[in-house]
Amino acid sequence: MNYLHLIWDYILQYLKSRMIYRMDFFNEILSDLLMQAVSLIFILVVFQHTPAMAGWSQAEVIFIYGYFLIPYAIFTTFFNLWDFNDRYIIKGEMDRVLTRPIHNLAQIVLERTQPEAMFGVITGFIIMGYAASQLELSFAWYDPFILLLLVLGSVGVYAGIYVAIASIGFYSDSRTGIAPMIWNIQNYGRYPLDVYNKLIRFVLTWILPFAYVGMYPSAYFLQREAWYVYSMATPLVGIIVFFLGLIIWNFGVRQYRGAGS
Repeated sequence: MNYLHLIWDYILQYLKSRMIYRMDFFNEILSDLLMQAVSLIFILVVFQHTPAMAGWSQAEVIFIYGYFLIPYAIFTTFFNLWDFNDRYIIKGEMDRVLTRPIHNLAQIVLERTQPEAMFGVITGFIIMGYAASQLELSFAWYDPFILLLLVLGSVGVYAGIYVAIASIGFYSDSRTGIAPMIWNIQNYGRYPLDVYNKLIRFVLTWILPFAYVGMYPSAYFLQREAWYVYSMATPLVGIIVFFLGLIIWNFGVRQYRGAGS
C-alpha cells in the first residue's frame, strides 16, 4: 500500500510539473499518437500488395498491433529507463537513490513515471475493437480477465528485459548502450511469427521473448489454436523474465561503487 501511495503522489507531482508547459505535454501525446498511426499505415500499405501475411489476414495483423500497444504503453509509463546510464550513472544520481529507504529500482521507476504514455492503452483498445469487428470475433465473459493476465505478462517481459539492459550501466559508462538495438528488435513482436525464419522465431520466443508482447497472447483471442500453449504461457514467461531482470539488477547494484570524481 505504501508503494501505491507513492505511485499516486509521484503521478500527481509529475502532472503538476508538466501542466506548467501544457503545450509540450499535449505535443508529446500527439507525437506518440502519430507514431502509432504511422505504424498502422505501414501495415495497411503492406496489405495493398498482398492478401495475407504468412496466412494471417490484414485484420488479424491489425489486431496483433492493437494488443501490442497496450502492454507497451503500460511499460513506457512506469519503466522509462532509456536515459538510465546518462542520468543515474554518469551524472551520479544513483548515489542519491541508494540513500533512500525504498528499493532503488522502485524509486527510479517512480521518478521516471510518464502518465501520458497511458494514452497508448486507449489507442490499442480502439484498434483491437476495430479489428475484432472486422473478424466478427466473439468473446466469453471471462476473456477480460484473461486479457488482464496476458497484458500483465507482456508488461513483465518488457520490464524484465529493459531492467536487465539498464543494469549494464553498472559496468559501462556508455550513454545509450544496447537499448536502441533492443527497441528495434521488440517491434518484431507486433507481427505474426510465421513471417520470420526459424532463427528469428527461436530468438523471439526463448532469448528475447518479444513474441509474448504481441503475437502469442493475441493468438488466443484470434482463436489460433496452434499457439494456445504459448498464449497461456505469457503470464508465466512475464514473471520469469521480470524476476531474472530484477536479479541481474540487484547483482549490478551490489557491484556499484559510486560516481567517484
